[in-house]
Amino acid sequence: MVTSMARRGLVTVARLLQSLPMMRKSAAARPLTQNDPAQAENRPAASRERILDAAVAEFATQGFAGARVDAIALRAGINKRMLYAYVGNKKALWLAALERVYEAKRQEERTLNLQRLAPQEAMQLLIRFNFRYHTDHPEFLAMLNDENLQRGMNLQESKRVAELYSPLLTLLSEVLARGQADGVFRQNVDPMQLYISVVGLGYFFCSNQFTLSAIFDRHLDSVEEVLTREQHIVDVLMGYLRP
Repeated sequence: MVTSMARRGLVTVARLLQSLPMMRKSAAARPLTQNDPAQAENRPAASRERILDAAVAEFATQGFAGARVDAIALRAGINKRMLYAYVGNKKALWLAALERVYEAKRQEERTLNLQRLAPQEAMQLLIRFNFRYHTDHPEFLAMLNDENLQRGMNLQESKRVAELYSPLLTLLSEVLARGQADGVFRQNVDPMQLYISVVGLGYFFCSNQFTLSAIFDRHLDSVEEVLTREQHIVDVLMGYLRP
């Protein structure tokens, strides 16, 4: 059962998440017209957005090995020649799609505005956000699992992802420093190790939900089980941070 503490935490994070600004629709969602010069100028960018949307969908369901460039072009509503011109070959498509799912997560993470919150509240929101992002975005988990099967060889070629996560570690360090100054967080916490724990505790549960459900004979995808797991992760990590 979900404890009253878990329910209170859920209400708090729900209110905070509801206060976040709505993400802008991508250019791919805006229709192009023949007589609009501004839209005509942005047509290559809009086409690339459609291609990347299609690539994420195809790779997430078929994996790198099973995905077909023809299928991505069909999903995007664009011919294969233009697809190669806008993004590149299958490997380039994979890397661009991988960068896209990482960037989408970081975009939403940035809207949390952790700087405006007290250290403990900021940390709990970051933990809950990451867990819920994993439950809500199976395409993110699928592509990360596949890239790990490839031993991260494609991601090593990306400078973009490293640039995305460097500011996050800086922000996490600042939250930790504020908490340490207030006496609510322990000293000598490695922000990278902490972030790996934040994402790892939720990632394993979400990516192994079917096997764990079979092993323990419990429906771990139910709302009650998901909320229980979320609160457990919060309790574990906040307990570790306690001085």
